[in-house]
Amino acid sequence: MAASTLDTLADKLAEDTLAAMDETGEDRLYTEVGNVLGASSQSLEEAFLTAIRIRLAERNARHFLDARLAKARAQGEPGA
Repeated sequence: MAASTLDTLADKLAEDTLAAMDETGEDRLYTEVGNVLGASSQSLEEAFLTAIRIRLAERNARHFLDARLAKARAQGEPGA
């Protein structure tokens, strides 16, 4: 099933916003972008914030997993 225009726009804006956050170091930039969206489209704001939260959650989980694996490998744990 093809993604809706709303989801497509929200996903692209979320990706671009996360890239801008990484580049600028502004870790709350997405809230400002969300506020701008909310002034004109609550639907797009909600889709954007969901896309951001999903990506931030995945990013945090991946950092946790990478750190856990690095620790296991450094300690020479079996299977690591």
